[in-house]
Amino acid sequence: MIRTSIKLAAAMTCVLALAGCALLSTPDPVQTYRFGGPAAAGAAEGQIALRPVNLRRVEFPEAVEGDRILGVTGTETAYIAGARWVSPAADLYMESLENAFSAQATRVRIIGPRELSRGERSLNVDVRAFEARYDAPGMAPMVVVTARARLLATPDRTVAAERTFTVQQPAAANRVSAIVEAFDIATRDLNTQIVAWTDANAG
Repeated sequence: MIRTSIKLAAAMTCVLALAGCALLSTPDPVQTYRFGGPAAAGAAEGQIALRPVNLRRVEFPEAVEGDRILGVTGTETAYIAGARWVSPAADLYMESLENAFSAQATRVRIIGPRELSRGERSLNVDVRAFEARYDAPGMAPMVVVTARARLLATPDRTVAAERTFTVQQPAAANRVSAIVEAFDIATRDLNTQIVAWTDANAG
């Protein structure tokens, strides 16, 4: 009986020790980042007859629509360890595109998905690539952002104009901060091109 009690006590001691280790262990720290920058100042007042364009929700590939940053080497993919976007990438990009239109558009006024008014044109943007591409492991990657933009006439939704944009921005180093900076630069460049294209084709 005493021997059984000793065994039970020893087993309980091991269980408590393991539980203590589990409670004391902490996950690896994760730094969060954003891209696209804060909301920019709106275009100057006094512009005449801005054409309203409905901006539909931007579509992202499933692998990159969340908060993880994708790295690609040849046919292999992996998420960059220790780094996340502060919000899902699809949400951050949508915000950055709306900000770009607010600050840069001269002929159109974007109507966001949450607004009730409707315009004669609808802008669909599908992001096809949003990733850091490595020529070889350990090298500084090239950030590649590709998006297809389509202007649709409403209500029949015929395609009035369509274009695919690709921006490649080299990271200055194989560091997370440099890779995030390259994503930020590439996104701003892409948005500037989409705004200018929409201005030119929405009439």
